[in-house]
Amino acid sequence: MSKVCSVCGKGKVSGNQVSHSNKHNKRTWSANIKNVKAVVDGSPKRVSVCTRCLRSGKVERA
Repeated sequence: MSKVCSVCGKGKVSGNQVSHSNKHNKRTWSANIKNVKAVVDGSPKRVSVCTRCLRSGKVERA
């Protein structure tokens, strides 16, 4: 299962980890993805959804 929200498309983002001495290292941030049972086209299915979509009510849970 990929780490991408099936509703909004939110996924990994990349950037730099910056230390106190201002050293830059590449790092990634993963979206908070949960596998939930949701109603899709009238039938319950397992989908990967970010917690922001769950909280805002964009997904109807089965």
